[in-house]
Amino acid sequence: MGLLRRQPPLGPVPLLILLSVLSCLGPSLSLDLIPYTPRVTAWDLEGKVTATTFSLEQPRCVLDGHASAGDTVWLVVALSNASRGFQNPQTLAEIPASPQLLTDGYYMTLPLSLDQLPCEDPAGDSGGVPLLRVGNDHGCHQPLYCNTPLPSPGPYRVKFLVMDIRGSPKAQTRWSDHITLHQGKAPGSIDTWPGRRSGGMIVITSVLSSLAGLLLLAFLAASTVRFSSLWWPEEAPEQLRIGSFMGKRYMTHHIPPSEAATLPVGCEPGLDPLPSLSP
Repeated sequence: MGLLRRQPPLGPVPLLILLSVLSCLGPSLSLDLIPYTPRVTAWDLEGKVTATTFSLEQPRCVLDGHASAGDTVWLVVALSNASRGFQNPQTLAEIPASPQLLTDGYYMTLPLSLDQLPCEDPAGDSGGVPLLRVGNDHGCHQPLYCNTPLPSPGPYRVKFLVMDIRGSPKAQTRWSDHITLHQGKAPGSIDTWPGRRSGGMIVITSVLSSLAGLLLLAFLAASTVRFSSLWWPEEAPEQLRIGSFMGKRYMTHHIPPSEAATLPVGCEPGLDPLPSLSP
């Protein structure tokens, strides 16, 4: 029969550490976990994810039984690598504001009451698509809990936290999946050196330049032909123009034969009209 070894009791120092850990985890462990995961809206909307904002679907019909009329539903926004270190605030004074995103990696915004998240069918809602746009408050109309534009692409994770009128947490949802914003290029980072352009772009540029040169040559040739009549005079017409007098050339073969016999000697048709120089 084996001997039972008795475990030594915990010393005072490990017991204090265990109690401190339980005291820190106690409020979080006592929260109701709402079986809901926030996500970007499924509606086909242009700009639902931009370089500074993203649009969440509203948590309608998911908070019943976890929140009352006097409670406030907060949105916790955190960088993905800082979401695990987020501790739910225990008072209103501990609610992290938007500037803490740059220092702590998380903040809380968009405080909503339960009546602002009705359970009606979104298709029958006259207010449009039911969504929450994170980072949409450029003017920061709520300085304490400003929904400021997001400063980096992230990625981010969000969750909803229900707090009572005293600021104590009551319920929370799961953390969302990673949400990455669209990344734009700064104007100074755009490469404009043609040596780094693709071969297709170089070929297209060369063809367009050649076509422009051919069009210029065709225009010059057409202009030369069009105005050539101003540079070289046309041949003289059959009718001679002398000043304002217009006359016609007459040939002797137009004279009838009877009249040709009466012409002076030396002017007969077919003879040389000039006088002969022979003796």
